[in-house]
Amino acid sequence: VEIAADIWDMFLTMDHEKPLERDTVLMVQHWNLYLNKNLKTMSMTDQEWKNQLSDEEYHILREKGTEPPHSGKYNTHFEDGKYHCKGCGALLFDSASKFESNCGWPSFDSSVEGAIEYKKDSSLGMMRVEILCSNCGGHIGHIFDDGPTETGKRYCVNSISINFKNQDS
Repeated sequence: VEIAADIWDMFLTMDHEKPLERDTVLMVQHWNLYLNKNLKTMSMTDQEWKNQLSDEEYHILREKGTEPPHSGKYNTHFEDGKYHCKGCGALLFDSASKFESNCGWPSFDSSVEGAIEYKKDSSLGMMRVEILCSNCGGHIGHIFDDGPTETGKRYCVNSISINFKNQDS
């Protein structure tokens, strides 16, 4: 409740004629997620996304890009915690579902229920299933049926599309 009052006070003192700073936009989005546990799909213009995301983040999340293999900071990251969408902050994956796949991208065998939207993808001359954040529609990666765990699934994720929060935060 104290945090809520601080955020409300900050909002009231903002100069609403100026564009919001990226950190402020993210803070407001995280606050909205906190207030609304039943996430509703976000709707932002391309320009609003460009203002919020770095060029690289925009390319991955909004233009369906792919980071080079073995380049992402979460590829070999195995701390206990949660992985959230970099676009909107929605919870996507738990670290308990992460495994080493040696494919060059972070891999998970399951997602948080309702967090991922699945879409057929025939780009690059092959049939795949794209995974998108169900809250903001951001491109997260692809899912494959070659996972080594009981689920048989491998959610192949771009590190750039996610943020990690450890168990203590």
